[in-house]
Amino acid sequence: MPTVDNDIAGKLALITGASGGIGAACAKALYLQNVNLILTYASSQDKIITLQEELRALAVVPNAPNPSISTHRVDVGSAEEIQRLFDDIQHIYGKGPDILISNAGYGKRIRDIADISIDEFDHTLNVNLRPSFILSKLSIPHMAAQGWGRIIFVSSLAAHGGGINGCHYAASKAGLHGLMKSLATKHAKDGITVNDVAPAMIGETGLIPDEKVLEGTAGDVRNIPVGRLGTPKEVANVVMMFCQTGYLTGQSVLLSGGLK
Repeated sequence: MPTVDNDIAGKLALITGASGGIGAACAKALYLQNVNLILTYASSQDKIITLQEELRALAVVPNAPNPSISTHRVDVGSAEEIQRLFDDIQHIYGKGPDILISNAGYGKRIRDIADISIDEFDHTLNVNLRPSFILSKLSIPHMAAQGWGRIIFVSSLAAHGGGINGCHYAASKAGLHGLMKSLATKHAKDGITVNDVAPAMIGETGLIPDEKVLEGTAGDVRNIPVGRLGTPKEVANVVMMFCQTGYLTGQSVLLSGGLK
């Protein structure tokens, strides 16, 4: 019978899109649990450097060495760059990630399908959906070999039919949900859990820096039952639950302040 093993200290976590609000919050939460980090970014090198400095300043487990941090510039829309990332991970750590948090994403708000070009649709799926497939494909062999793994996708309320970004974005996030469900069913026997968090109206992010950008939209804080935007740390709280709860798999947690 499989043993209960929810200890993540000393594990190796890959977080894509770590320079943004949600990715950075996940990095901080994992670092405080003594998890070694692989952080990717697309262009914001200054933000990833600042994040490294903030992580190093955190108080981690007493009398234990600080977790390691490596940073990598990766265009997740490129299969070749993702493969190069995994080659680098293998060279540095001698193994693949134990925890995968596929967070990097893209969203352009275009409400009317008539205004969404085919190129825009393809680009959105290429950044929001395809990378999670490739990252999972490259991560699962190591996880299955050791009988332990955690895969978490950062999805959206849009995957459940809501949101404000348009059907191209909704399709990309709904695809993540289907990918998660299939992988969870297939790999539960391997000790790998697969889940997604589906946030909505999270502030301090590239998509929603503050409440002002949502005024007059369905995401206006006046329409959110709890009366405010969510925070990246609250998304990280759900991610940590997934990481530390091996009995939880195949689930999507809607983190939306009561929005449906």
